[in-house]
Amino acid sequence: MPRPTTAQICLGTCTVVAAAVALLAVSGATGVLEIAVLVGFALALGTLVTLLSLSTADRRRVTTGPAPATTATTAPTAAPTAEAPAPAPAGHAYARQR
Repeated sequence: MPRPTTAQICLGTCTVVAAAVALLAVSGATGVLEIAVLVGFALALGTLVTLLSLSTADRRRVTTGPAPATTATTAPTAAPTAEAPAPAPAGHAYARQR
């Protein structure tokens, strides 16, 4: 599993803080156990947001990754001459079996 970037960690942290503040404000919890449960839920939510941002970043990296490098081991192609037949059009390479 790849390590989260700084932006992904910040996103998860902001989610935890915002969720904890919102849950505590809305619920009106006063007991230590109630507050611990709400903060734990906010922490789980922030962890989930970070993990989801990791998976979407991986998906973007796979679909928009760099193009494969071309190799310089192939010889340059020469223009067709009278002795050599012209290459087959694209998509018809299966007809020219050697």
